[in-house]
Amino acid sequence: MGKIGIVFFASLLFLLIIFPSYCYAAITKANPLSIGQTLSSPDGSYELGFFSPNNSRNQYVGIWFKNITPQVVVWVANRDKPVTNSAANLTISRNGSLILLDEKEDVIWSAGENFTSNKCHAELLDTGNLVVIDDVSRETLWQSFENLGNTLLPQSSLMYDTVHGKKRVLTTWKSDNDPSPGEFSLEITPQVPLQGLIRKGSLPYWRTGPWATTRFCGFPQFDESYVSPFSVVQDVARGTGTFSYSMLRNYNLSYITLTPEGQMKIYWDDGVRWMHHLTLPEILCDLYGACGPFGLCVRSVTPKCICLKGFIPKSDDEWRKGNWTGGCVRRTKLSCQANSSMTTQGKDTDVFYRMTNAKTPDLHQVASFLSAKQCYEGCLGNCSCTAF
Repeated sequence: MGKIGIVFFASLLFLLIIFPSYCYAAITKANPLSIGQTLSSPDGSYELGFFSPNNSRNQYVGIWFKNITPQVVVWVANRDKPVTNSAANLTISRNGSLILLDEKEDVIWSAGENFTSNKCHAELLDTGNLVVIDDVSRETLWQSFENLGNTLLPQSSLMYDTVHGKKRVLTTWKSDNDPSPGEFSLEITPQVPLQGLIRKGSLPYWRTGPWATTRFCGFPQFDESYVSPFSVVQDVARGTGTFSYSMLRNYNLSYITLTPEGQMKIYWDDGVRWMHHLTLPEILCDLYGACGPFGLCVRSVTPKCICLKGFIPKSDDEWRKGNWTGGCVRRTKLSCQANSSMTTQGKDTDVFYRMTNAKTPDLHQVASFLSAKQCYEGCLGNCSCTAF
């Protein structure tokens, strides 16, 4: 009897140790994912399971980098509705949708789509993409890469489709301990060429500047020597655009995240620790409209605003107080503004002032001129054109 008791105790202890790290190959109706269990990508880079931010009582289904400390969560399913008890299952519904059920079998979260096939399974790919696949056709019915949170991984993308009124954006967590959507979002705009834009609520907060073949122009980090990991595809005729990024150098893992404070940060894993690659915005000068119309922000230890040549502060009093958002106004009107009936009069008196290290204005337009001289003459002859 003593030997039997020892064997039973050892077996029970073994089960208690391995149960929390038990890994499924796939999620099905017959094999749901429960609290304490995880699903790993085939190469072991990513892991899907339940987590609690800051050891709170709230449980969320998320994806994170496996075996990396501290834990970096890159996607959350039930952002708005955490599990608040000790039992829950992530499973496939009778209609083929990925759903999260609580202990009473009530739906906490759903992928939001029902499919005609009831023979489906969910698996986690080596890219970190959670997908629902039809077992018969092998078609991907749903994927987390098309339902982003606050993080962009290589092979995932931001997008817009103006014809169908669709866009894919990043949204911040409300705080580091609360993955529900915060007030900042990151998107790409349908301008030509497109640019990246962070919004605070509905208002512009920061922008990249327009895309210029291999990089975004308009700020010091992206000069001609910068090896850009970014990729942009824009189809003006179809009204679509995508933004993605690739691995840089030989780093195996990386991510772009949008923080609760509204900063876009890029990290690469060198095998030992996370390497910080880029943070934007960084200072006052990076913020949208920090110096107002025709104002220029001087990047220094203490950033400040100045007016462009030929302009003066709109309000001297506000300018002295350090409130620069009102911007600047012209000292004198342009010749074409003084006599709007003569659209070419400005050619004789109006001139352009060359500027360097300045971001292209937000409301830019692409003009089909063959040379810089033609662009100069075309802009000078158009009173609504203020720079080129």
